[in-house]
Amino acid sequence: MPLGPNDFELVRQIVREHVGILLDTWKGSLVETRLGAIAREERLGAVEDLMRQLRSRPRGPLATRVVESLLTTETSFFRDVHPFEALRQFILPDLVSQRQARRRLTIWSAGCASGQEIYSVAMLIREHFPSLLDWSLELVGTDVSSAMLGKAAKGRYTELEINRGLPAAALVKYFEQHGLEWQIKLEVRAMVEFLEMNLAGSWRALPKMDIIFLRNVLVYFDVEKKREILAKVRRQLHPDGFLFLGGAESTINLDDDFQPTYFGPAVVYRLRARVGEAA
Repeated sequence: MPLGPNDFELVRQIVREHVGILLDTWKGSLVETRLGAIAREERLGAVEDLMRQLRSRPRGPLATRVVESLLTTETSFFRDVHPFEALRQFILPDLVSQRQARRRLTIWSAGCASGQEIYSVAMLIREHFPSLLDWSLELVGTDVSSAMLGKAAKGRYTELEINRGLPAAALVKYFEQHGLEWQIKLEVRAMVEFLEMNLAGSWRALPKMDIIFLRNVLVYFDVEKKREILAKVRRQLHPDGFLFLGGAESTINLDDDFQPTYFGPAVVYRLRARVGEAA
């Protein structure tokens, strides 16, 4: 049977309570498809049976699985190219110069999904800034989905995932083939720590960050939640740090403490200097 409006609203409520995301009303057919797949895998017979369980236990393991099945996990290696060119040509050289005394650098991929973004950063560092391997270098990927984090930690990708953005030279140098999949070599995987974290909830203890990637994540939250997350990002970022957002995202009308900085086609956000601070 088609998913009824009351059932859809219950799912929307569960998703919002778990991760702060409000599902669009036009996603009813997607929800129905995902719920049907879970019902079959759990041998519940039909979606109605699954919905009965969700009503009785809206915060149990089944609810978590439903939420994770509805999250967008779209990502790819070196996605959109320009942010990584800005990182290579301008941002990392600047930070390397500024951090010479303490020799520490922290980079966070928030909402990392299956990990391609933070692994792209790791490969870029090995390729162009090998001296940083002798620094205290922290690369962190976080996501709300334990399933995605498990995939990211393994660093194994299908040929389709590999073909989306990964240069051939990087494939040869940093991957090993295992049957029909490719796995990132251990020395690259060892550079990254993956942690479970809900951006819409209480944030776990993380170090102050020099660079934060929050790309194509804010778009899924309402305005109030976007402002809450950006306020937390502001506290997590070093005063001279850099924030990357997605191409369709901006801090305009959300947080005036951030200002856009342009590195060629790439837009990066920095904290405005406050009164009494150096510009």
